[in-house]
Amino acid sequence: MRALPLPLEWLRQQVTVSQVELPEGRWLDLPGRGRTWLTEAGPKDAPALILLHAVGCTGTLTWFPAIAELSRDYRVIVFDQRWHGRGIMSDSFAVTDCADDVAAVITALGLEKPIVAGYSMGGIVAQRTWRQHPRQVGGLVLAATTSHFRGAATEMAFHQGMELSMRAVSLFFRLGVARAAAGRTARALQVPPTDTGQWALAQWNSTSPLAIGQAVASLGRHNSRPWLKKINVPTAVVVTTKDHVIPVERQRALAWGIPGATVHEAPCGHAGCVLESSAFLPAFKAAVDSVRLRIESSGAKEQTPLAPRRAMSRARR
Repeated sequence: MRALPLPLEWLRQQVTVSQVELPEGRWLDLPGRGRTWLTEAGPKDAPALILLHAVGCTGTLTWFPAIAELSRDYRVIVFDQRWHGRGIMSDSFAVTDCADDVAAVITALGLEKPIVAGYSMGGIVAQRTWRQHPRQVGGLVLAATTSHFRGAATEMAFHQGMELSMRAVSLFFRLGVARAAAGRTARALQVPPTDTGQWALAQWNSTSPLAIGQAVASLGRHNSRPWLKKINVPTAVVVTTKDHVIPVERQRALAWGIPGATVHEAPCGHAGCVLESSAFLPAFKAAVDSVRLRIESSGAKEQTPLAPRRAMSRARR
C-alpha cells in the first residue's frame, strides 16, 4: 500500500518526466452520487479506456506517464475515486461504491462498453465494476493487483485491525472533518504542473490518512475468487514481476482464474506505473491493445455469420 509521505527532493529525483503535460481537468457531476475530478485525452471517437488509480493516489498521479502514449489510440478517461484527491466525499468508503461510481461515469459520458483498466486498488475496483455492472464493461485490464488480500494470517489480522480502527476513528471524524479535508485538498491541487516534483507532491498529499485507512479496510474485504471464472469479457493481467506489495504468484493466480486472460509481464515494482514507467508502460499498452483486438474480433464474429444464415434461409424458400 502507501508508505509515508515522500520528500520533495526524492520525488524530483525519482519522477524523471521533466514536465507534466496533462489536458485540463473538469468537474463531472454524477447524479445522486456527488462530483469528481475528471481528465480526458485522445479522440472522442476512439475506443474508450477508463484508468482507475492506486490507493492513496489521484488519477493523474498514477497515470500521468501513460496518458500521452495511450491517448494516441484511445479516448483516455481518468478520474479521482471517492475519498481520493478531488473525488466524491461520502459517509464511508467502500470498493463496491467505487465500482458504482465507475458505472455512473460510463453513463454520464455516454460510453459504449469501454475497457476498464485499474492499477492495484484500481484493479480491484475494475473487477467489482464488471461484477456489479457487467453489461457496461467491454473489457478489463488488471495491473499489479489481486483477487484477494486476506490470505496469510498476518494479512488477515492487519486488515481486520485496520477495519476496526477505521470504524472507531470515523465516530470522531465523520463527514464534517472529511469535507474540510476535501476543501484543503482542492486548494492544494492548484499547484501548476510545471515542476513535476512539486506537482506530484501536491497530488500525493491530497488524500488524507483517514481516507487511506478506509480504503485499506475495504480492500481487505474484497474476494473475487468465487466469481472470477464467470468473467466473460476480454481480460488482460499485467504482472509487476518485482512487486513486494502484491506477491507475483497472487497476480498470476488472478490471471489463471479468469477464462482466456492474457498475461503481460512488466519488470518493475509496485510503484512501477510512475517510478519505472519505461518498464511498465510497454507491457500495459500491449495488454490494452490485446483486449481491444479481442473485443473487435468478437464483434466481427458476431456479425459475420448473419449474412450466410440469411442466404441459406432464402435458398430454402
